[in-house]
Amino acid sequence: MRTMVPSAVFLALSLAFVQAHAASSNADIPNQQALDALEAKASQAMPREQSYLYAKLVRQMTELSLNQYQAGNVGTAKGLLKRIQKFSSTICRSLTGKDKRLKNTEILLRQTAFRLNELLHASDYQDRLLLEQTLAQVNQADHAAMMSVFSK
Repeated sequence: MRTMVPSAVFLALSLAFVQAHAASSNADIPNQQALDALEAKASQAMPREQSYLYAKLVRQMTELSLNQYQAGNVGTAKGLLKRIQKFSSTICRSLTGKDKRLKNTEILLRQTAFRLNELLHASDYQDRLLLEQTLAQVNQADHAAMMSVFSK
């Protein structure tokens, strides 16, 4: 009897934590309007800030793409992956030696590559080519950002 009460309390607390974590993770997924606003901000930003803002945009697009794949909206998710490729190449072109938050840019790109790799391993066979290409683009941008960090 003594062990049942603490076990029941532990079970109730852990269920509450799991529900709170699930609710907060859904709140972290950006919507299309937030992505559009961030894209506009990145395109109008100073050159020193563009790489970070584009990396942030790519990270948020990846999270939305993962959510769309899980929801069964494969067409939307593929469209987002193509846009991620475009912005990853934009990051490579916009990197200068004097970027603000260069290390943060590199961290965001590394996290994005990790999430894309997770999606690659969980995806269907027909989606793998696009995911592999997107992952390669993000890895290339990550490598360029890392080389910029170390060249300072």
